[in-house]
Parts: sequence; structure tokens; C-alpha cells
Amino acid sequence: MVETRPERKVIVIPAREKTPEEQERKKNLRVAAYCRVSTNSEEQLSSYENQLAYYTEKIMKNPEWTMMEVFADEGITGTSTSKRKNFLRMIRQCRQGKIDLILTKSISRFARNTVDTLNYTRELRNLGIPVIFEEHGLNSIYPESEFLITIFGAQAQAESESTSSRVRWGVQQSVRDGRASIQYKYLLGYRKGADGQMEIVPEEAETVRQIYRMYLAGQPLRNIRTSLVSEGRRNALGTTEWTTSNLQTILTDEKYCGDVLRQKTFIQDCISKKAIRNTGQLPKYLIQNHHDAIIDRAQFDAVQMELARRRAQQGSTRKSAPSGLGRYSGKYALSGLLFCGECGTAYRRVVWTQHGEKRTVWRCCSRLDYGKKYCEHSPTLDEAPLQQAILNAVNASMSDHGMLSARLMSAMEQELAPIPGESMSLGDIDRAMEELGKQFDKLLGEAANADDAETYVERFQSLSEGMEDLKRRKAGILQIRQEQDAVSRRLQASAAALDAVSAQITEWDEKTVYQLLEKVTVMEGFKIRVTFRNGQEIEQSIDQPKRRKRI
Repeated sequence: MVETRPERKVIVIPAREKTPEEQERKKNLRVAAYCRVSTNSEEQLSSYENQLAYYTEKIMKNPEWTMMEVFADEGITGTSTSKRKNFLRMIRQCRQGKIDLILTKSISRFARNTVDTLNYTRELRNLGIPVIFEEHGLNSIYPESEFLITIFGAQAQAESESTSSRVRWGVQQSVRDGRASIQYKYLLGYRKGADGQMEIVPEEAETVRQIYRMYLAGQPLRNIRTSLVSEGRRNALGTTEWTTSNLQTILTDEKYCGDVLRQKTFIQDCISKKAIRNTGQLPKYLIQNHHDAIIDRAQFDAVQMELARRRAQQGSTRKSAPSGLGRYSGKYALSGLLFCGECGTAYRRVVWTQHGEKRTVWRCCSRLDYGKKYCEHSPTLDEAPLQQAILNAVNASMSDHGMLSARLMSAMEQELAPIPGESMSLGDIDRAMEELGKQFDKLLGEAANADDAETYVERFQSLSEGMEDLKRRKAGILQIRQEQDAVSRRLQASAAALDAVSAQITEWDEKTVYQLLEKVTVMEGFKIRVTFRNGQEIEQSIDQPKRRKRI
């Protein structure tokens, strides 16, 4: 028996009648407005007040609209919505179903980032919430409006990029003119004076000087930090919570010797606004003698050399660090000065006990950690004879100050000799660049009036290449001159350090030894080679103490 299918029926389900609350909501749209000003200047804040009054009146006058809120951000970036708190709060309320319509002046007020503009308008469209851009007459609820929103959004972003480029150009131009904008919040020792210029804060400046003195005396950063905390010295924020990174920043900040280095960092782009460290991507500008110095230039240069010296030092090694590189230790001056002549590893101070007596010696770290595997013949040095041998070398170097001065002057003359292969002075280069500039302007005038400007291309290229060559030569001379000045100040500081010491040093002094010596190399046969910071070298024998024979 064939089973028949039932007759197909279409049942009409009537639409649900809207409740009075839903009908009232349809009639009275919950409307919000968003406005933003580009800067926090008084003029722009006035513009913000005008926008606030405008949208409040517009929404309140419409009987079909219910006023929710006018969301506004003052002086906040338009290229990134992540920093606009009220904008994000408005989006959250849209997601919670509390807003039905958004009014805004233009796409550039809504966002200057094309990606953000499209993402948020699409999300709001999916939520059934239109954004009315009054200046462009656009309603984002219609899909066809997305093309125009993209176009206007791209224009707004391009405008931001152009503005950012003009700002960068203005900053660079001000730097070339010797002007600098100083941030005082984290700058210890200076404040903004009544005339707008940098002014030294005496009590803070003394803290800076103390930091520099202690560092040059061989103190490690952790010891300097402990000393500052115990003395109750305050940092730039007015607290006694010092950190070693804070001290490192103070020791490397050129502002303390009166200079300002501009464009250490730069903004990668106007959208992310991420600050990037300038490692050569863009030129840097050093404004010398910009303000009164707290630290004299010779002392500042000495600290920079000391920083480099400690970074390059081979400190105490352990088996976990077989390379021989270790952290600088300022407890003993020789910890950063004494090295093995056979394997190059640093020496370490150890205390041995023999026959019931304690014996302080210095031993090659490689021998301590690995035996004779990498270093077979380095001697063990008793501390007292080693110190005496170094004092003998120091006293020998000071026995003839006239000869030492002659050596220093010879070194200075050699370092400050004319630059090899450079026949032009800075004045010659400047005059040549000025002449090329005049030729370029003259050629430009001729090309503007010529029928065939292409014939001038080769001549323009030749002048441009000549100008670039002169710029490179000038930059090279300036760099070499700066290096020569630093070397000269270093040699002068070495001479001053020796002159400040008495004719004979009879007692071991960690601070004096550290300031005078560059390196002490342990050689075979219980000999050492003492290298002074001025480059002078003296070999000295170490007297070995007599050992008590074991019975």
C-alpha cells in the first residue's frame, strides 16, 4: 500500500507586536556625540567647548533623540585610539547596547588612522549603530559608504603624516640653530630658570659631583648607590630610592658638561608613535656649551673612558663564565687592573691558610678554576710584595717629572698632528661649499629660463656630488678633532693626577693606585709590567717573602 504524503501547508506566524518600551525606544534614539581637539592649548580647548555646546543643543532640540553623552578627548593623539579613554568608553557602551547613534564632525575627528576608522565603523555597523560624519554627509550604516570613509580616512592619515614631517623638520631646524628643549623631570642638578634657561640647583649639583668623584675613584655603582642612600641624598624625583641604572644615566648624560645631544631617539611613525633609539638611522646634533656645566669637560671625558674601561675589563671568572669576562668589582683596586701575561685572564684575590697562618695572595683565575689546563706557569703573588712592587713603579715614574712632561707633550703633539691626507681646513671647506651653493643657484636660474632643462641635469649632478663630498670631509674632520680633543684632555688629566701625588708614595692607597694605573701584567720570573694611564710602562721585580720550612 502506497503511503500518501500529507498536503503541504504554509502557516503565517504574525509579527510580534512591539512593547510600548520598544516603540518608545524606536521613537527616541539614544544619541551620543564624539569630539576631539588636536592639542591642549587654550585656543583648542575653546574649540572643544564650542563643539560640546553645539552637540548638546543639537541632540536636545530633536524630539526623537534622547541625549546620552558627548564624549570628548582633549589634547590626545588622533592617530591612535588606544590613548583616547573617552573614545574607548563610548565604544564599550555601544557594545553594551546603551547607544543607538553617534554624531561626529568629520572622519579626522573620529580617527586619523585608516585602519582604526574602518574597524570601528564596521563593528558599529554590525551592532546596528550608525556613525554620522556631518562634514562629509556620510552615514556608516550603509555598506556603500565604506569606500568614501576609506578615502577620507586615508586623507586624514596622510595629513597627520605630513604634519608629523613638518614638526620633525621644525625640530631639526631649531637644533641647527642651537636651540634645545629640555625635560627637567628626571634631570638631577638643573631646573628651568626665570628666563627660561637651564639653571643649576646647588644642592643637587653637589650630589652629581659626588657621583662623578666616587666613580673615578674606582667605586662600583652599587657602592655609590649605597652611599647616597645612607646619606639621604635625593634623586631627581625627590626620593632616596636610587638605582644603578639611574646612576649610569647620570654618568653618561652630556648635559652635565654643558652640552646637549639632540635626536638620541626618534618617532618611528605618526601612527604607532613608538620612540626608537637612534643608532645611526638619523643624524644627531651636538650643541656644545649650551649651558653652565656642573662637571668640567675633562672629568666628564675621564668618566666616559672609565665606563668603557670597565665594560672591556676581564674581571673575576668562575667556571660558569669560562670566557674570563666578569662583572667589575671595586672592592680592591687590583681586581680590575691585574692580569695574567700568559693567558690574559684576570687575577683574583684569595686568602689561603698554611701552617695555621692566613696568607693573602693574588692568583690567576684560570689556574684557580681549571688548574694547569689553560695556564701552566702563572705565579701566585703575595699581596704585600705585589703592592710594594707597584708602589716602586709609581715612584720610579714620578722621579723625573721633566722627562714625564716631555713624554706627555710628545704624545699630545702626535695625537693633534694634522689629519693625514686632508689638505683643506674647515674654513677652506666652508668657503668651497658657499661657492658651490652660489653656482647651484645661478645654474638653477639658467635652467628655469631654458627651453631644454634636461641639458642641465649633468651639471646639477656634478655640483650636488661636489657638495656631498665637501660635507663628508667636513664631518670627518670634525669627528677626528673631537677624538683628538678627548685624547688631549685625557693626557692632561694623567699629568695632573701624577702632579697631585707626593714625590714618594710610602703606603698603599687603593684610590690613588686606581686613578694612576691602566693595567698591571704579571710576567714570568715574578715580574710585573705596570702600564700607566698616560701610556708609560715600567717593568718591576717582586721580592718574594721567605717561607717557613715545614717540619
